[in-house]
Amino acid sequence: MSLPLIALFIAAFAFGTTEFVIAGVLPEVATGLGVSIPTAGYLVSGYALGIAIGGPLLTLATARVSRKTLLLCLAVAFTLGQLACALAPDFVTMLVLRVAVAVAHGVYFGVAMVVAVGLVREDQRGMAVAIVLAGLTVSNIIGVPAGAAIGNMFGWRATFWAMFVLGIVSLAAMAVLLPRTNGKSAAPAALRDEVRVLGRQQVWTSLILMLMLMIGQFVPYTYIAPLLQQVTGLDVGLVPWVLLLNGVGCTLGVFIGGKFSDARLMPAMIAFIALQVLVLIGMYFAAPYPLPMIAIIFIWGCVNFSIGTPIQTRILTWTADAPNLASSLIPSGFNIGIALAASLGAALLTAGVPYRSLPLFGVASMLIAVVVATSSYLAEKRSGATPPRTTNATA
Repeated sequence: MSLPLIALFIAAFAFGTTEFVIAGVLPEVATGLGVSIPTAGYLVSGYALGIAIGGPLLTLATARVSRKTLLLCLAVAFTLGQLACALAPDFVTMLVLRVAVAVAHGVYFGVAMVVAVGLVREDQRGMAVAIVLAGLTVSNIIGVPAGAAIGNMFGWRATFWAMFVLGIVSLAAMAVLLPRTNGKSAAPAALRDEVRVLGRQQVWTSLILMLMLMIGQFVPYTYIAPLLQQVTGLDVGLVPWVLLLNGVGCTLGVFIGGKFSDARLMPAMIAFIALQVLVLIGMYFAAPYPLPMIAIIFIWGCVNFSIGTPIQTRILTWTADAPNLASSLIPSGFNIGIALAASLGAALLTAGVPYRSLPLFGVASMLIAVVVATSSYLAEKRSGATPPRTTNATA
């Protein structure tokens, strides 16, 4: 792993931790800011909206800024945002600050992915994407539990002070380790070109696959705690450990997906999607039995991210000549998909669908994904199209 990629990983870890750690200290934040827990929940949804909407807009607005300069500015925004959150006097201020950090989050992952693939050879793009994406999965394994533990011991504001320190570390790592350029210097693509590349079938079909993947994952995952408690019969104290095991599987899957993205991307992606259909069917049948269910949860996380890495690699590969808008749509699309999946799951449960049946709706979405991915791959083979050459600079 090259040192510049390590710097990008550290910053990704920081952004991932601050996004998800709020859930671990939400009751304490609600009490501290004098609001109800449901009201405090807007700190979660507001963050997702900041990524989904603000990220692409700011990415386009900063297209002419040096990539390293932009990444450093985003790290500064993150660090100052954590400091401000630690000192926030009321809920509205906290919400505004969280949304502002989320916008920086959305831009960071889009730009970091582009920079990462520009730092390596074309046959290493998948692993470069995997390293940045691993920052998110490792944040759920290490950062979120550690942040929640700090908040429980010293108060929720201490969590954000710890995030402030992490921001300083990530800023220093990128300042020292990122090169000014990857050897190329080109003017940023015009807006019309940024929009035009979204019309390539490899790009818009990949965005559809991303949406199907999020539905297949988050319709069950949003409600995984009651599923494990009420259907599998696990004690509430065991649920975090099962989710930790899922996070380990996700991290492993990131690198498996990266490895296959550098070999035969589309055949591997189609195979993983088909495998996920079987895993979700297995989850339905394993749900009442603790040990098989725990094993399935691990495999499920692994396969999910084995699919996510090649999807992102494919988008970056086929938009290399105008990557800014498309790259920003990756974190935006993931968060929109998560929000839709959570809402769909809520509607299904309200309609009387039992927790155990939620994975079957994931099966339906992944079957659609198999059809879309296969059709896209066959169309690409028939056309003989080849990806564009990278033209954007790292600097």
